[in-house]
Amino acid sequence: MKINQRKVLLVGDGAVGSSFAFSLLQNCQVDELVITDLKKDHVNGDVADLEDIIPLESNTKISAGEYSDAQDAAIVVITAGVPRKPGESRLDLVQKNYQILKSIVEPIVASGFQGCFVVSSNPVDILTTLTQKLSGFPKNKVIGTGTSLDTARLKVALAQKLNVAVNDINSYVLGEHGDSSFVNFEETTVLGRPLAELITLAETDKEELEQQVRSKGGYIIQNKGATFYGVARCLAQICQAILDNQNLVVPISAPLNGEYGLYDMYLGSPAIINNEGIAQVIATPLSQDELKKMKISATQLAAILEQI
Repeated sequence: MKINQRKVLLVGDGAVGSSFAFSLLQNCQVDELVITDLKKDHVNGDVADLEDIIPLESNTKISAGEYSDAQDAAIVVITAGVPRKPGESRLDLVQKNYQILKSIVEPIVASGFQGCFVVSSNPVDILTTLTQKLSGFPKNKVIGTGTSLDTARLKVALAQKLNVAVNDINSYVLGEHGDSSFVNFEETTVLGRPLAELITLAETDKEELEQQVRSKGGYIIQNKGATFYGVARCLAQICQAILDNQNLVVPISAPLNGEYGLYDMYLGSPAIINNEGIAQVIATPLSQDELKKMKISATQLAAILEQI
């Protein structure tokens, strides 16, 4: 069946999925958005609610559906899974969410789907790797949100520290979307100038910034029960880059094939996103210390993947 180049199937209509749908409709022309979830009544209500913004945004057909609706979709977005609880790490979720992922990916592939998978369920690097293995899709057709959210949080933290606009900062969080993530300080620029020219950050300052980024999700969960706005917007941005063929550079769960000396796993790295999915993974320059941190992230994830 011919792919509808502007059709998206959303799997998982919880806080992240619903926020993603809202953000996507506000920021991108989509011909058709189909939403599926085990909670059918909730989906029906969400579809009706989202329809109310169509006259204000674009002429999108929104409906409740099933996995079989993926057959002609350009993108399947997976947000379904067990959410993280207070005090729980993203890696604690892996066994629960692997079984959920398997029950989703297999029928979607069986439908004849040939588009791109975009995954945000946690632990996202592992579940993105597993989505590719379960589906058998080319690696460029499977994308995880990775460290896009962490990078947004970093830019906010740096902007507040330096008293500049967030758009003046060019910096990435790399590695695992989780406790072994790290900041690429070596390549960070502010107003087009190397960070080191503007401020001298001691190692303790850098560690404090990294910890601030890592702990923000836990802080949000502790106070309001879940995080969803940031990752939903990151998801919408990735989907828009695919649908609009943007060649957008964004840090994602990227399939590594020799970058940083790593292979056969998805890990947070910048990549170019267009209508082919991942057009190119960009190996950003790292210091020896940063490269060591990237390999620590990879080692931890590889150990979990071997258990599965």
